Amino acid sequence: MKILLLFLFSLSCCLLNAQASFASQIPLSEKYDPKKVVDDVYGIRIYDKLIASFENDTVRKNKKGYKVEGEIEDFYINDKPIHKGLYVEGKLRAFKNFYPNSNIERSFKMIDLKKSEMKEYYSDGNIKSEINYFEYNTIKQTDYFENGKISYEEENNKTGEYLIKRNSYHSDGKPSILFELIDKKNKMYQHKEFYENGSLKEEGTMKYIPEMGDFVKEGKWITYTSNGKEIKKENFHDGNLSEE
Repeated sequence: MKILLLFLFSLSCCLLNAQASFASQIPLSEKYDPKKVVDDVYGIRIYDKLIASFENDTVRKNKKGYKVEGEIEDFYINDKPIHKGLYVEGKLRAFKNFYPNSNIERSFKMIDLKKSEMKEYYSDGNIKSEINYFEYNTIKQTDYFENGKISYEEENNKTGEYLIKRNSYHSDGKPSILFELIDKKNKMYQHKEFYENGSLKEEGTMKYIPEMGDFVKEGKWITYTSNGKEIKKENFHDGNLSEE
């Protein structure tokens, strides 16, 4: 009987120690002051560095120094949630952040090991941005004004080696600048810039110079007045003004 009691006592101690050890590995939820973590322009960015598909070495650890696993929730100082995330080896595979008013601020999810997507929102719940990634490269991005109109859109090839289009718009939906690939082989682009009334301001072609990592004017460029009258015509070669 004494041996049995001693065995049960030892077993209980082992279980309690195991539970205490396991509990010490469970990450404590953080609490944040909204004034310190919610940027008026960029929103809540403190968790982006933990995204698994992004190229960085930052991982989230618990108080014992172990990489966190599973679902974790953080809160504002008023106990409303700021973050709900799914962690694997200390890195985020999916998460949602929330504004102090409890509206969603952004959501992220990995579609597979290389593809992922992010959606950002204004504090009133309207969509702010949609971004698709391949590994850590931005493949497609669309930004919106608070009224729901598109403000900016960009698309790149899958590996991020070259641009397909980069367009911006006024808040009424009229184009501001349209910049789109027209010759994939030679990396030639059509550029059009517009006045706020929607009329064409200038147009021409540009080419991408890999050595410079930049675009330069190439070929004919025409400038117009706001009522559509042509006022200037120029020719360029490798970004330099040339003779007609």
